[in-house]
Amino acid sequence: MQKSLNIDAHKCTGCLQCELACSYEKEGVFNPSRSRIKVFTFHDLGRFSPYTCTQCSEAWCLHACPVEAIVDNQVIGAKEVLNDVCVGCKVCTIACPFGTINYNTDTGKVAKCDLCDGDPACAKACPTAAITYVDAEQTGLSKMQKYAQLNLNGGE
Repeated sequence: MQKSLNIDAHKCTGCLQCELACSYEKEGVFNPSRSRIKVFTFHDLGRFSPYTCTQCSEAWCLHACPVEAIVDNQVIGAKEVLNDVCVGCKVCTIACPFGTINYNTDTGKVAKCDLCDGDPACAKACPTAAITYVDAEQTGLSKMQKYAQLNLNGGE
């Protein structure tokens, strides 16, 4: 069964536990700026919304990479960056329509969510279950893909 992250922004309190858990899991430091998941704050509304890579089935980042440093891990459903292959050209960051691939100036490589090898730290750390790791059929992935396709075709 394919699984994916499900984000329910209505449950997010902006505590940033997801960012801290991710940065510690992936970088060994508690530093939200090093996280692969971000919490966007709508200050005027008093709302928060976590966002990260949606692991698109037709991943533009993967297809754009000139050195094939992004691969599809079909076991867990993640698009993973092969650090030993990545040359840090940032073409994938431009190709991603959601802005969820980041360039790490310390390593000279890109970083994105890889679902923590099937056990996402962000979901485990979320105290309100705003982030869960569930069967992909429950996440509304098809709805997101339809929305992305509409934007790709100029809103047709």
